[in-house]
Amino acid sequence: MSKSLLAARRPLLALSALALAASAQAQNRLDTVVTTATRSPQRVSEVLADITVLTREDISARAFGGLADLLAAQPGLQIARNGGPGSTTSVFMRGANTEHTVVLIDGVRMDTQSGSGGAPWEAMGLAQVERIEILRGPASAVYGSDAIGGVIQIFTRKGESTPQLVLHGAMGNLGTTKGDVSFSGRQGGWDYALGAALETSDGFSTMPDKPGLTDPDGWRNHSLQGRLGYAVNDQHRLSLTATRSHVNAQYDSTFSPPNTDDRAVNDARSVRATWTAQWTSAWQSEFSASESGARYETLANGVSGYLTETRVRAYAWANQIALPVGRLNATLERREDQLLNSSLRPSKNGKADRSQNALALGYLLNLGAFDGQVHWRHDKDSDFGGIDTGSLAAGWRFSPEWRAWASAGTAFRAPTLYQSFSQYGPLDTLPALKPEHGRNKEVGLRWASGEHQLSLTAYDNRIRDLINYDAQFALNCPATDPLKVMPWDGCYGNVARAHLRGATLQGQTEFAGWHLQSSFDWQNPRDETSGARLGRRAPRYASLRLDKAIGDWSGSLGMTATAARSDRTGSTQMLGGYALVNAALAYRINPQARLQLNVDNAFDRVYQTARGYAQAPRTVMLGVTLTPKL
Repeated sequence: MSKSLLAARRPLLALSALALAASAQAQNRLDTVVTTATRSPQRVSEVLADITVLTREDISARAFGGLADLLAAQPGLQIARNGGPGSTTSVFMRGANTEHTVVLIDGVRMDTQSGSGGAPWEAMGLAQVERIEILRGPASAVYGSDAIGGVIQIFTRKGESTPQLVLHGAMGNLGTTKGDVSFSGRQGGWDYALGAALETSDGFSTMPDKPGLTDPDGWRNHSLQGRLGYAVNDQHRLSLTATRSHVNAQYDSTFSPPNTDDRAVNDARSVRATWTAQWTSAWQSEFSASESGARYETLANGVSGYLTETRVRAYAWANQIALPVGRLNATLERREDQLLNSSLRPSKNGKADRSQNALALGYLLNLGAFDGQVHWRHDKDSDFGGIDTGSLAAGWRFSPEWRAWASAGTAFRAPTLYQSFSQYGPLDTLPALKPEHGRNKEVGLRWASGEHQLSLTAYDNRIRDLINYDAQFALNCPATDPLKVMPWDGCYGNVARAHLRGATLQGQTEFAGWHLQSSFDWQNPRDETSGARLGRRAPRYASLRLDKAIGDWSGSLGMTATAARSDRTGSTQMLGGYALVNAALAYRINPQARLQLNVDNAFDRVYQTARGYAQAPRTVMLGVTLTPKL
């Protein structure tokens, strides 16, 4: 929710004007409209959940890395990565597994049905992203499967005014170069946006302690984005959005002979068509059809070693109906998943499918100082049948500055097609895997006075029937030879339970032209059977960012700090704590040109988020952004 500060050429003379502007800017942050919390428009000040909005200014301040690197500095989020950009990446929201977060791009579900599932983080960049909304806490009663930890929605650029061309290029150490171009605008009833981006890097050694594997691992990625909208009249609007991204990244494999060129290739795509209709002053509908795809392949000297591909199709009819008191949201939705994978059992012939049909209802009430919401959703899965989820939330503004809220809800995650139908899934003669279930309670308190804001959220989330690859199920799947069971054999089964507890403290303020925002997270995500803390989740982590603008100059200084944590659940092998400092300095040459210098990991901290895999050293990037007159 951070914003750039207004310039003040003479700070002493302009102090009072700056204070008024900062106060108005803080209020604008509270009045920002979001759609992720309820799948309908709401002001941030009305949301009964913990939500963060990242603007284009926040995104453009980041020069090195991708979406996961930006999220790592946000409250309630941590990442683990096996090396540099393009390597296997996990994002943990409030300590939940990476597959417990729903990720949407322009409303399109991005998901993989291979392995344990989750979004293809490795293939997600930032060049064409305009805005990100981060919703913390379960939301299956709104979004269905997977939303046990929360929801992250990404919005790409769109045409807002007269035609605009934006050119950006940057280069830095590690042999890194990047460039992107976007063209957008609005004319008559049409709006449009097109964008493309390219990045190459020689990279760094991700396994510097492994003899024979100390060479740098580089990457190359490119992405495309397009949007076209047409307002037929004041009541009807059509739109089409599409994205595609490709990442080809080198990695080190301890199973390959020396000097092997091992690569991981990730592709992600999305497309969505929508028709928005304002039938009456009280009834609005949106019809949408979308498809997303995620493809992952490993190559050794150009020869394919593993290939998996997921396709997700979705169809939805979402309605918002204003009632005499409150608002009703009603959605009908169908989702169709398909997995292509050579590790599926022979009876599947390399392909597995399933579908889910859903009905979701929500009621939103605002009575001045009191807010209330109730959501219910029924999902009917072609594999395991029906499942109901629900949530209830209430808020009370007991003074102009203070607001308290509380919520409770249930959530679930369906097994991936790989977990169910690969050679490591249950035999056909055994019961199918059950969905994972979550039950969450949380309370929040917010204070806002002018440019000052402070919030505290505490949560308690219990998850049962977690699906793990476990030795106790070794005889339950086709992959195991019953006459020769090996110690490393295992299969998928519902075995684990987790208890996620924690609290997030956030604050921001404006003083004398400076903008300060910070957060602190305490969490205790544990396996309920063993009592061990879940792997790669730190018990404490914090962030701080300071921004300042003076005339044509602007700068920011950010820091993230993470406590030590185990590499795996129950392991005594620890990942050391670390603190990172990032700095950015920008100068606007004229209204059409801007220079920016970024230094990430400024003190060249050596650290790991997954044992044995180094993270990026100090990186320096110098870039220029041009917006020529058209």
